[in-house]
Amino acid sequence: MSEEARPPAEAPRQRSSWLAALPVVLFAGLAGVFLYQLVSGHDPQEIPSALIGAKAPATNLPPLEGLVAADGSAVPGLVLSGGDPRPTLVNVFASWCGPCRVEHPILMEIAGDPRVRLVGINYKDKPENARRFLADLGNPYAAVGTDLSGRAGIDWGVYGVPETFLVGADGTILWKQTGPFSARDVTEKLEPEIARAVAGAR
Repeated sequence: MSEEARPPAEAPRQRSSWLAALPVVLFAGLAGVFLYQLVSGHDPQEIPSALIGAKAPATNLPPLEGLVAADGSAVPGLVLSGGDPRPTLVNVFASWCGPCRVEHPILMEIAGDPRVRLVGINYKDKPENARRFLADLGNPYAAVGTDLSGRAGIDWGVYGVPETFLVGADGTILWKQTGPFSARDVTEKLEPEIARAVAGAR
């Protein structure tokens, strides 16, 4: 075989080597971004959302069938249409989500705050599993909408669960928490945001 015929045969091997290295390059890039966030003081949980400052998506979700409140009444589905003078905290959760279980005791505490209305979107979950989840851990939500298809999650720009949105009395999304709440998150992030939302509604 002539020397001129060899270079084309090398091309597939070069392309395969490049493709094999691609995952390593992507991982290194993501690791670099994460490290930069840590060094610069940015919280990796604070993923920007294009919805901040925009009106909350029109949301009308059916109730979680069979879920009852402490007084025996049915817990309603989720309808966000305004009219409540308080800001609304929208928590996206699922029974199959481990971090949701971790943050749940904190949500139970938040539910006792009279300044805010806490509601839930049950994301891509089996109703019987969601009911069992809330029966075991307690129901902090004034309303729970079921999002079996994940359509509402798309409308809200959900990356994964849990995610939580603070919606002002005028329907504007004011703030977003990506990932589970910690006690520190509530003290340092959520509490000031609720205070600002309440002050802005007066």
